[in-house]
Amino acid sequence: MPRLLVVHHTPSPALQEMFEAAVSGARTDEIEDVEVAIRPALTAAAADVLEADGYLLGTPANIGYMSGALKHFFDGIYYPCLEATRRRPYGLYVHGASDTGGAVRAVESITTGLQWRRIRPPVTVTGPPGQHDLEVTSSASRPASTSASRSITSGQPSYPGVVKNTAGSPSSSACFSASSPT
Repeated sequence: MPRLLVVHHTPSPALQEMFEAAVSGARTDEIEDVEVAIRPALTAAAADVLEADGYLLGTPANIGYMSGALKHFFDGIYYPCLEATRRRPYGLYVHGASDTGGAVRAVESITTGLQWRRIRPPVTVTGPPGQHDLEVTSSASRPASTSASRSITSGQPSYPGVVKNTAGSPSSSACFSASSPT
């Protein structure tokens, strides 16, 4: 059975809400036959990454960067997983008090080095997450779960993208369709 690995650092109530929404979306009844494995970033190991077919990463934006916990995860898995995990799909959600750009760039820099495939733009939320933010986070994890399943057979899923980058106003969401993942 295909496996989606959720690697997260969840130190705040806001990130806990986003984490729960992401896991709920990954485990929805709409997606069949995908095992969802959850590991905190400080305990996730290379074996977890090697056993998974796709990844969903969650982090706070701390002082313009991803959390130290997620960086620790990448430091531990980078070389052991470099060859074996190329082209595997991943998704990302980030929460910040005022800015998430540095955290997103840092994660994308490392995943580019790993040659992982981003399946949709990252979900970013600044300020307290509202109901709309949680719905977007939940829907964003579905492609990661589905892509983990499809990567075994086709390797080329395509999904709509949704990016959220405000403090909860649905009118400020940016939605678009992506014909192929980047």
